[in-house]
Amino acid sequence: MTVTLPDPVRAQTDPEQTRLLWLELTGRCQLTCDHCYADSSPLGDHGVMTLEDWVTVLADAAAYGVEEVCLIGGEPTLHPDFSALVDIALGYGLGVEVYTNLYALPPTVRAVLTQPGVRVATSYYAPDAAGHDTATGRAGSHARTRGFLADLAAAGVPLRVGVVAVAGDGQAAAAVDDLASLGITNVRVDRVRPFGRAAADADGQAGGCGRCGHGHAAVLPNGAVAPCVFTRAAAIGDIRAEGLAAVLLGPAFAAGVARLDRTRALAVRPRTSTGCSPDDSACGPDSEACGPDFPEVGA
Repeated sequence: MTVTLPDPVRAQTDPEQTRLLWLELTGRCQLTCDHCYADSSPLGDHGVMTLEDWVTVLADAAAYGVEEVCLIGGEPTLHPDFSALVDIALGYGLGVEVYTNLYALPPTVRAVLTQPGVRVATSYYAPDAAGHDTATGRAGSHARTRGFLADLAAAGVPLRVGVVAVAGDGQAAAAVDDLASLGITNVRVDRVRPFGRAAADADGQAGGCGRCGHGHAAVLPNGAVAPCVFTRAAAIGDIRAEGLAAVLLGPAFAAGVARLDRTRALAVRPRTSTGCSPDDSACGPDSEACGPDFPEVGA
């Protein structure tokens, strides 16, 4: 398929510049993690966004002043246009991070992940198959993810790993040590977030970091825009009809962010985080920036 790349059109000024944009390409994933924030699974789909829609988002993002996009899911590498979208994002001068489960790494995907300008992030749960595979719901996932992490580390790919303490602090600490043995030191430890299948409330909004929508946003597979990949219940608009700038600068998005700010302010635990930032290797579902309880481990 031939895709004509639109020219970026500079948007009006954003009072709080959106620098990081998550692109949730799909709800499909090979795993069935009980704590999945997006409720993704092998039964998920790619949504309504076409290749042309995603290309327009990338062009608008570059024009808007976005510095980095994080391709996420579901499992983003399962999207049929994954490789093309990474190349197009790089062509627009955007930094690219791919948040992948690393359950599979076919040669075509590996070639994309090892090219200059691409960083890779993943989740890790335990140093052994028993702990990790229980978390993912897929036997063999630990061996695959660990093996592909070792491969990408050896290839010099910038890696960021989120260790989710689903099996307790001891297992999380052992997972950090295991990753260090592979030469991977950009590691953060986090708790399970109360979103998606792990939601503690019907709205699923109370577990945010308090910075949702401040400097970042997420485009979902249905074309809606959310303040964060976690807070999808606050998603508004249709980016296909309105465009990125119109949504981010619109009153509905601002009202949604304000509501999340109020919800967070009422939480028992005070906010001490400075929030998510692409300066910090990009925020993601396992980033410490989204949870001040857990410090960074390593460099």
